[in-house]
Amino acid sequence: MAAALESAWQVRPLLVRRLTLQHHLSPLMHVSECRLQVLTANFSEFQLATVFTFLIHETAFFLSGLPSLLFERFGLFAKYKIQKKSNTSAYQNRCVLRLILYHVCVNLPVIIFSYPAFKFMGLRSSLPLPHWTVVVSQVAFYFVLEDFVFYWGHRALHTKWLYKHVHSVHHEYATPFGLTSEYAHPAEILFLGFATVVGPALTGPHLVTLWLWVVLRVLETVEAHSGYHFPWSPSNFLPLYGGSDFHDYHHRVLYTKSGNYASTFVYMDWLFGTDKDYRKVKAMEEKEGNKDM
Repeated sequence: MAAALESAWQVRPLLVRRLTLQHHLSPLMHVSECRLQVLTANFSEFQLATVFTFLIHETAFFLSGLPSLLFERFGLFAKYKIQKKSNTSAYQNRCVLRLILYHVCVNLPVIIFSYPAFKFMGLRSSLPLPHWTVVVSQVAFYFVLEDFVFYWGHRALHTKWLYKHVHSVHHEYATPFGLTSEYAHPAEILFLGFATVVGPALTGPHLVTLWLWVVLRVLETVEAHSGYHFPWSPSNFLPLYGGSDFHDYHHRVLYTKSGNYASTFVYMDWLFGTDKDYRKVKAMEEKEGNKDM
């Protein structure tokens, strides 16, 4: 009896925290459902899943990617810039113009033509919204699966033929800024884009979950290509997260020695030994820093 009471007492704080979280999330869920109801009343599911998804992606991408472009152009936050060299304004503008072309001519058609497949796998936009635990678990699964698939696809792109004919386009910007994250050969957009969509395609999520995943994935890849490592950068707080410093190394060294192929986390490169050169460089930098002190 005493053991049962003790066990119940230990579980109680967890229940309280869960109920508290649900209490705080309930108003947000209610607002989200009201807004979704307005959207579904005025637009078809096809329009929401295609055009709206594209617009959400573009908004998240350019709003999060433009700051690092402006920081580099006007020399702002120079102490946090990972590489000392910068892209010219003309080179930055070239990237933006080609991105708009690729997004309209490649990304949008892919989104439109993939809708039937997502619908077949269970994509829905109807109410009610899924429970927050479902949303969190699905998005977490997407991140892990995307990172795994991306690692092997990206590593394949660093083989001699694929790098020369496809992936070298992405590496034209050896000094990356946020918007260069999606600057790539159309074939690569399709090839590595599979890593982003495979999770949602397998699980058939609610459309709102898909939108959340798109936004978070965009924010992650833009941050990784930002070219800046701030005190508030996610890699300073999130275990196993790669971030800008981890991926910037990948851009600034010779393609045969770059490593750091994963998109979000560091464990795939650690497991397969493709981060050894990066770790050596970081150890040398830390050693030099200790000498200066």
